Amino acid sequence: MKTIDELLAEGVSGKRVFVRADLNVPLADGQITDDGRIRAVLPTVEALTGAGAKVIVASHLGRPKGAPDQAFSLLPAAERLGELLGKPVAFAQDTVGPAAHAAVDGLEPGQVAVIENLRFNPGETSKDDAERAAFADELAALADVYVGDGFGAVHRKHASVYDLPARLPHYAGYLIATEVGVLQKLTEEVQRPYAVVLGGAKVSDKLGVIDNLLEKADRILIGGGMVFTFLKAKGYEVGASMLQEDQIPVVQEYLKRAEEKGVEFVLPVDVVVSGGFPGLKAKEPTHPDTVPADAIPAGQMGLDIGPATAELYAAKLADARTIFWNGPMGVFEHPDYAGGTRAVAQALLDSPAFTVVGGGDSAAAVRLLGFDENAYGHISTGGGASLEYLEGKTLPGLAALED
Repeated sequence: MKTIDELLAEGVSGKRVFVRADLNVPLADGQITDDGRIRAVLPTVEALTGAGAKVIVASHLGRPKGAPDQAFSLLPAAERLGELLGKPVAFAQDTVGPAAHAAVDGLEPGQVAVIENLRFNPGETSKDDAERAAFADELAALADVYVGDGFGAVHRKHASVYDLPARLPHYAGYLIATEVGVLQKLTEEVQRPYAVVLGGAKVSDKLGVIDNLLEKADRILIGGGMVFTFLKAKGYEVGASMLQEDQIPVVQEYLKRAEEKGVEFVLPVDVVVSGGFPGLKAKEPTHPDTVPADAIPAGQMGLDIGPATAELYAAKLADARTIFWNGPMGVFEHPDYAGGTRAVAQALLDSPAFTVVGGGDSAAAVRLLGFDENAYGHISTGGGASLEYLEGKTLPGLAALED
C-alpha cells in the first residue's frame, strides 16, 4: 500500500487529487454536532494543498436513497472544512455533473473543492458491478490521482471506495495509514493483558468481533443494551430491557468458549433502571434506580451499568497494557444514564495501557462528556470498519489501495 508521503515525494503540484474522505458527520437541524471526522482528514488535505495539488474531497453522508435529498447535503461539512482549513472551499451541487466539473476546472493549485454526497448517485452503493463501475469511470474523469482517507467507509464495496482506486494511481492518506497501524497493534503486536470493552445496543452487531476476540483478548467487559442478552443467557430476568432472544444460544456458546479458553468475561453486577426510555432531546430528569444485575424488576428497563459495575470495570482495566473500547455502557446522551460510559472513558485515561476508542458512539461520548480526546492512544473514525478488521475480514477499501 503506497502512502501519501510517497505521492508527495513524486510531486503533486497542479495535479487533480481525489480524496475519498469520511465527512459523515452527525447533523441536528442542519448543524454539525460533532466535527471529529472532518478534523481527521485535515492532515491529508493540508499536506496536498501545501504541495500545490488541486484537491477534490468526496464523501457520503447518511443513507439517502440514491437520489438528491437536501437533508443529507454535504454543504455543512464543506463549510466546516473551509473554516478548519482557514480558506474558501468550493462546493459542487452534484457528484459528476456540470457543477462538479466546473468546480474542479476552477481550482488553482492549493485550492479545495467538495463535491455533493456520493450516495445521491445510485452507482455509489449499487450491488451491480457494472453500475458501480460506470459511476467510478465518471468520478475518475475528475482527477489524476486517488487518495483513500475515508477509513469509516473502507468496509463498504462502494464505487468511490473500491472501484475508483483501480482507475487511478492510488495512495493511502494519513488517516488510513494511522488507523491500520493502530489495528495491527490490536491484532498482531498486542501487549498483554489485552482488555476489550464492548457496549452498544445490539449483541448481533458484535458477534463476529467477539468470536475473533475469544482467540486474542485476555478479558472482555460487556455493557450497553447488548448486556441484557448476556444476562438472560445466564438465566437472569431482565424486565423490559432491550433483549435479542434469538441470540441467547450464541451468547451461551461464547460464554462457554471463553471459560474453556481462560478468557475472562466480565458482566455487570448492578444496573441503572427506569420505567421507560428517557427523552434525549429535552434531557428532563427521570427517576432512575440502581438494582442488582440478577434482580431487574418486571417492567423496568436497564439503561446503564451501575456504580458498583463501574468500579469493577475500572479495576479490570487498571493493569491492562492494551485496551480496545467500542460502544457506550448506557444511554450516555442523557445525564441520568451517562455514569457508566463516563467511568469507562476515565478508566482508559487512568490506565497506562495503549488505549483505542473504536469510533462511532464511543468517540461521540468521549467528546460529549468533555474528555480530552488527545489523551487517548487513538480515537478511531470508523466503528464498523474497526470491528470488521478485528473480526479478521478483508476490507474492500483497504484491499483496493494495495498493489
